Amino acid sequence: MTEREKMLSGALYQAGAPELVRARRKAKELCRRFNLEAVRDPEAGERLLRELLGAAGEDVTIQPMFWCDYGCHIRMGSHIEINHNCVILDCAPVTFGDHVLIGPNCGFYTAGHPLEAAARNTGLEFARPITVGDSVWFGGSVAVLPGVTIGSGAVIGAGSVVSRDIPPNVVAAGNPCRVLRPIHPGGVEET
Repeated sequence: MTEREKMLSGALYQAGAPELVRARRKAKELCRRFNLEAVRDPEAGERLLRELLGAAGEDVTIQPMFWCDYGCHIRMGSHIEINHNCVILDCAPVTFGDHVLIGPNCGFYTAGHPLEAAARNTGLEFARPITVGDSVWFGGSVAVLPGVTIGSGAVIGAGSVVSRDIPPNVVAAGNPCRVLRPIHPGGVEET
């Protein structure tokens, strides 16, 4: 089994394996070019995103600066807005539904490390997928940790650290992020 196969299966893998280092360098170069071009030439920025991402629907807007590890493991639906300074560590799949709003300085981190220092010091990592449903809104500076699923219609408050699954149609916030209340359909509410 290759290190990439181990990574995508959720097994421990060596992040410093040459094939993974090459793939990350390619993604970082595409991110660098996107960050330089997106404002000056939006069409070039969109072409670079389509080359970088595994899949993207219609009307995907990402503001610079944007960084990811591989890009090819990111799947975005349609009508997505990502504000400045987003980081997606996509060592495992990261999937976004449609109509997702992501505030500035948010991070989606599929990568993790062994807790035991001796194992961690060998360079081993693991990765767990992140899944975001439709119509989810993330406030600024949210961190989503490995293995989390966020249900459709959820609102994640600014500064939250999401370490466990969040059900659909709730407001959740905090560190660790917890459900605060349900969102009632049809009503206009403020957070």
